[in-house]
Amino acid sequence: MRKKITVVGGGNVGASAAINLASKELGDVVLVDVVEGVPQGKGLDMAQMGPIEGYDVELAGANDYAPTANSDVVVITAGLARKPGMSRDDLLIANYEVVKSVTEQIAKYSPNAILVLVTNPLDAMCTVAHHVSKFPKNRVVGMAGVLDSARFRTFIARELNVSVENVTAVVLGGHGDTMVPVVRLSNVSGIPLTELIEKSRLDAIVDRTRNGGAEIVKYLKTGSAYYAPSAAAVEMVESILKDKKKVLPCAAYLEGEYGVNGLFVGVPVKLGSNGIEKIYEISLNDDEKAALKKSAGAVQELVDVLKPKLQ
Repeated sequence: MRKKITVVGGGNVGASAAINLASKELGDVVLVDVVEGVPQGKGLDMAQMGPIEGYDVELAGANDYAPTANSDVVVITAGLARKPGMSRDDLLIANYEVVKSVTEQIAKYSPNAILVLVTNPLDAMCTVAHHVSKFPKNRVVGMAGVLDSARFRTFIARELNVSVENVTAVVLGGHGDTMVPVVRLSNVSGIPLTELIEKSRLDAIVDRTRNGGAEIVKYLKTGSAYYAPSAAAVEMVESILKDKKKVLPCAAYLEGEYGVNGLFVGVPVKLGSNGIEKIYEISLNDDEKAALKKSAGAVQELVDVLKPKLQ
């Protein structure tokens, strides 16, 4: 019997995730969106791509959650994009309502699912899903670090003109401009970056990584990244459903690790059939600890805004 995956949000990220999940034959896919006709049309279009690409999975679209019942994994991409004049807090409150509503339905129809959050502000939305679903912490995980480290790896590979496959990058912290690309632990086939790239160039690459999403928004003007974010979510789903136990940087609920308590923050985790099966606590130097503390503080600020709603 095939696994069942629900993708909530039929926009660019959700639709891209759905087609990638189908093409990898990771399971049957249900695409959910509030706009009538959109998930049904996109689902049918993707199903008709199956004979050409050679995948045998069921693809369906829906405006309600009944067809999602008993999903193994749910990818939540639904939410509003930031619009002119909106503050970060405005976006936070708007997407709180979206993620709260979605999570209530998912918890009702798929009480044993693993939730993969993509909606921004990512770390705060993980907190909402965890609080509303009441799922154990291992079954709520946020997609951020896989994307951020992929951006870091891309820029390093381009700088050195080497294969992206040979680049290993470690990115910790919240998903935003306070994220912590750990240069000391990143390498090319084991060769430390500091032996390959001079400090000024490395600093520039780190800065570009931190602002990777904003750079794409600046180009697109009316939207944000979706190919790489959806691929990152799919890599996480694949590791869960195939029990691959990949070690990936993800937003996980910390209870004392790295000196952080009661927050979702990006750290290396082992992803398997039980969701987050292990959190890896790396020894950091003083500068890295300070940067991670600052990043966790930025996440805490967002969660504090939501606290009245999370009582």
